[in-house]
Amino acid sequence: MSTLTKNNLLRFSAWTEGVSYLLLFGISMPIKYLYGIKEPNYIIGMTHGVLFILYNLMVLIVGIEKKWSIKILFFLVILSFIPFGTFYADRKYFKDQ
Repeated sequence: MSTLTKNNLLRFSAWTEGVSYLLLFGISMPIKYLYGIKEPNYIIGMTHGVLFILYNLMVLIVGIEKKWSIKILFFLVILSFIPFGTFYADRKYFKDQ
């Protein structure tokens, strides 16, 4: 797989992980805890979990290939735990690659 393709997949995974994070905490969790409807939280939560793993794997794969420092890799992983963090990572680190 070419570097350009890996970088595009990294950017795509950053965006989809970020959107799923916002959907999970902004929509499905309030629906679960305010109205007791659990189904959306299960679906969105599972999707977010898969996208979270994909994003972090892509950070590792692209980071090793581009020889990013451990500090940068750790920072990019931490950003996946912060709302809007992967959007920041895309703009600051992935967009210009």
